[in-house]
Amino acid sequence: MDALIDSRPGPTRKATPTMPQESPLAMPVQSLSRFDKTQRRRWLLAASAKKPWVSRIAAFGGALALTAYGGYEMYKVVDVGGVTMLKWALLFLFLANFSWIALAFTSGVVGFFWSLFHRGQPQAPQTLSARTAVVMPIYNEAPSRVFGSLQAIWEDVEATGLGAHFDWFFLSDTTDPDIWIAEERALTALRDRLGPDCRVYYRHRQKNTSRKAGNIADFVMRWGGGYPHMVVLDADSLMTGRAIVTLAARIEADPDAGIIQTLPLIINRNTLFARVQQFAARIYGPVIAAGLSAWMARDGNYWGHNAIIRTAAFAGHCGLPDLRGKPPFGGHILSHDFVEAALIRRAGYSVYMLPTLKGSYEESPPSLIDVSARDRRWCQGNLQHIRLLPTKGLHWASRQHFLTGIFGYLASPLWMMQLVLGILIVLQATYIRPEYFTSEFTLFPAWPRFDAERSLALFALTMGILLAPKFLGLILALTEGETRRGAGGFFRLIVSALLEIVMSALLAPIMMLVQTGHVTHILFGFDTGWNPQRRDDGSIPFKAIVRKHRSHMALGIVSLIAGFLISPSLVAWMSPTIAGLVFAIPISWASGQLGIGLALRKVGLLQTPEEATQPPIAQRANALARQLAAEHDDHIDCIRFIHADPEFRAAHEAFLPDYKRRAKGDITPERALAEAKLNDAETIDDAIAWLKPKERMVALHDRALIDMIARLPQTEADLPKGEEKAA
Repeated sequence: MDALIDSRPGPTRKATPTMPQESPLAMPVQSLSRFDKTQRRRWLLAASAKKPWVSRIAAFGGALALTAYGGYEMYKVVDVGGVTMLKWALLFLFLANFSWIALAFTSGVVGFFWSLFHRGQPQAPQTLSARTAVVMPIYNEAPSRVFGSLQAIWEDVEATGLGAHFDWFFLSDTTDPDIWIAEERALTALRDRLGPDCRVYYRHRQKNTSRKAGNIADFVMRWGGGYPHMVVLDADSLMTGRAIVTLAARIEADPDAGIIQTLPLIINRNTLFARVQQFAARIYGPVIAAGLSAWMARDGNYWGHNAIIRTAAFAGHCGLPDLRGKPPFGGHILSHDFVEAALIRRAGYSVYMLPTLKGSYEESPPSLIDVSARDRRWCQGNLQHIRLLPTKGLHWASRQHFLTGIFGYLASPLWMMQLVLGILIVLQATYIRPEYFTSEFTLFPAWPRFDAERSLALFALTMGILLAPKFLGLILALTEGETRRGAGGFFRLIVSALLEIVMSALLAPIMMLVQTGHVTHILFGFDTGWNPQRRDDGSIPFKAIVRKHRSHMALGIVSLIAGFLISPSLVAWMSPTIAGLVFAIPISWASGQLGIGLALRKVGLLQTPEEATQPPIAQRANALARQLAAEHDDHIDCIRFIHADPEFRAAHEAFLPDYKRRAKGDITPERALAEAKLNDAETIDDAIAWLKPKERMVALHDRALIDMIARLPQTEADLPKGEEKAA
């Protein structure tokens, strides 16, 4: 058996340039307030102009009909004894929330029937004609994992025989100097393993302007002219060679395609929370994705990764402006992918998904708290889209995508308001003396009450609509032999689905409060920031869990006591919500536990086919990550490493761009401090102890300061005579 990592001597590190020769591509900033429709390109293929009217009528018409029926039933529920202002407010909130789940239901039904007739995946190509860039933006990630993943993808593409059509790029926005130097070391080692013709490149930005969107834009503007297409990955992405070459072939054959999106499945997850997400994405995700694909057709959306993009179209029409004002609603656009899809569709290019294409994977956060941290950033990005809804020239489907993202977060505070109003109305009916006879003449008194029987029927309808997409996905999974066997068989698959439903029901009220908090903070003007995502399966410290959820648990206990004081039936009605909040701390703790997730895996619950038989590319990537982590520490001290290894120091300087000569007087505080500290340092240990992270970043970007680091003695004994450190 071949060694995991080829240990044969590699080429010299100067054999491959750090980046290919630049091929600039203009990327003008797009106007959101002006658009000339006469400039929109026309379809070149007749098939591009076809609209999926049947799917759209079924999805949106069905959702409208269901919402109208649900609204009528809710009106009859609150109409008993007259409709007060509180009841009108409750009816409005119910309609807002019900319409949301009604559309998800009808879209799932469309996806179910679409999936019955579209089970085969696209044909793999034999040839390609153009060159494609595969870009992986990275930001403070563990180098062993991301470099191991990209090597596994590279090898799989090479195995298709079409590897000559792809160039590979790490686009680093890393701000941790230790990780940055570890990335460069991992890149040089990767090139040595793959050989001089691997065409794997690396670029690091000193300032991560506009974050990921700016990272991709920088690549497009400097090198995009050399590549008709680019496959965009995330740091946790994996794609098989078959999937990547199929995307390339599809966009070559479709001149109208601007973005082609895949459906990434979640893999490699082991904690309870992550395995619940992994199972749900695998069993229910295909039905939901098929429904979206069916009614969106060529007016689709982009999720920012595991997709192929027509580079010139992206450059010409997806330059994002900064929004006026300060964050959270101003500044650069956070959820850039939705906006890029909308702008490229506005220009006359199609955006669509290949939901049956296999071999596209990603990972997910390991715990509820990790999801909450990521969700806050997503919440700000989606609420920012409120300002983008009036953008001129957008297709109606693009605006609908914006609304979907916006309401995905507004739904939580609206749900919370609906619960509060329901409690207030019950409280009013229980403790406030009713006005039996109003100023208007009536034969009967006005009693503040509900139609209990109709209310129960409406609750059952709502639950059925909410859960139906899950059951449709389960039915499809049960009818697919490979999926059913991979999920542990008929019985285990059903038990797993029930377990997922219970876990989701318990987690839902916690996420309701978490997202309500996010929305509130953002509406009050607090910026989210951008912290790197935790990728490992380690658990959160219990004290942090208590701090995060103690208010949620307290609210649950108060709701339970108040419910019993008001009406025991109210407690029964709110029992799923109250249970999730009362047990928020143990639920959150359990969600991040590796042992619980692995125990369920051992008995075959929450199992996915990709977990039962791990995809070869995932096996390879995981094995590479483990070996690279063992051979090359991801947490090196950058200053000591640069000082100790002259060969690597020369390679590092070769990675640095040729900056223009610094103008006299143009000195940043970080550079001034770094230079002063290096001047005072008498040994490398002094420099390591004194230089702060920002000063290290500046120093390692400056060849003059790197030279000062290199000249520092290792110890005091190495100092020239007469220069020993003073006592």
